Amino acid sequence: MTTVARPVVAPPEPWEFPEGSSFDLPNGLRLLTYDVPGQYVISVRLGLPVSLRDEPRHLEGVASIMARTLDEGTEQHSAEEFARLLERKGVSFGAGMADAGLSIDLDVVKGNLEPALDLLRQILTEPAFPQAEVARQVRTRIAEIEQERSVAAHRAGLEFVRTYYAPDDRSSRPTGGTRDTVSSITREDVAAFHAEHVVASGVTVVVAGDLAGLDVPVLVEAALGGWAKGPRQRERHLQHAAALAPDRGRIVLVSRPGSVQTEFVIGAPGPDRSVEGGWAPYPVLGFVLGGSPNARIDAVLREEKGYTYGIRSSFRPRRRGGVFLTSGSVRADSTAESLSLLVEILEGGRDGFTDKEIRSGVDFISKTAPGRYATADAIADEAVGMALDGRTTAFTTANLRDLATVDRARVEAAYARFAEEAGIGSGGPGAGWTIVMVGDADAHLEAIRALGLGEVTVVTDA
Repeated sequence: MTTVARPVVAPPEPWEFPEGSSFDLPNGLRLLTYDVPGQYVISVRLGLPVSLRDEPRHLEGVASIMARTLDEGTEQHSAEEFARLLERKGVSFGAGMADAGLSIDLDVVKGNLEPALDLLRQILTEPAFPQAEVARQVRTRIAEIEQERSVAAHRAGLEFVRTYYAPDDRSSRPTGGTRDTVSSITREDVAAFHAEHVVASGVTVVVAGDLAGLDVPVLVEAALGGWAKGPRQRERHLQHAAALAPDRGRIVLVSRPGSVQTEFVIGAPGPDRSVEGGWAPYPVLGFVLGGSPNARIDAVLREEKGYTYGIRSSFRPRRRGGVFLTSGSVRADSTAESLSLLVEILEGGRDGFTDKEIRSGVDFISKTAPGRYATADAIADEAVGMALDGRTTAFTTANLRDLATVDRARVEAAYARFAEEAGIGSGGPGAGWTIVMVGDADAHLEAIRALGLGEVTVVTDA
């Protein structure tokens, strides 16, 4: 019998985000390239730092309609012709508008990168915005607005931002606009917003994949070097944190008679990535509280009580400021008790954490990083996301290194800082948790008020 010694399992080596190359074009565009050998589908990502606050108040949603119609025809091609060109060249294209700016995703086989970049040029600089296509997207968005109100999770999210942010702040209203504002959008409005804001200055383009044999800077400059530079001051709105409602610290119950589940969104102000003491403890803190099926919330509400399929918590940073959110649904008959337990668990961070919990969070985030960033599209997504946050992927690497030093003391200090700045436990309408629930108000209102967690407002879900 041959005996083989058990191999020694060594700890993983420190991991770094793939190193890229940076090139600046004369028109203000920055190109980042990441060579990922063997990945022959090239991922192109473009981030344009235009703010939702740049939309006219009466036309909110115009940026989203613009993003949706960028590829619906150009000066050279009708919408149908352009769609066929994208298909023929094997190009997957998508565009969307968010708080951080306009994002464009393009994936194409390596051999077609050059023609794909020319199609991207046409999308950015020569969109036709046909009246029929703009009208179709307006109708689609209005239909989505109605559907979103019918889905409890969406309805809770809409009510949360309306409660949490100041009424005059753009963040208090839907990214894609409301029925009234979207209904007013015309083809001319979309074209005017594009002409003013979709310019090269401040834009980041990321190209990731197997770049062997490709002179990517030359290809990108040939395609996009003639894109108009435009003004730089357009980023002014991105430098300011969203204003919070003076009475955000309250409970809002959206009445939905007969609901068999109750949807929760619980939030409070959180940090951005520039937070004192470093960002690394905050993803760990979110993981321990509600970031996994083994976190504190699910351990009680799912495993012990059987009230939910799962509730998740996370810190969500913006370029300036951020928010800590907990969201999910519970059985209707457990509504008041679930709310009490959720607040108790979230505020239980004051009593500290165990070394085992912290190690679990650190290990998960750090040891899954190589897998999370193993593909060209994930690399490109992270790079453009960091760019829209005013950073580079050097932050990603530095944060992962810092994560290795995160211990119980740092996480507890991070929780204490968060709780103090959010006013957790301090009382008053402008501090503490913003709690939004969608459920049967008649069935749960009195039990919720009896918890003594704060003022409760009922909103009719009309």
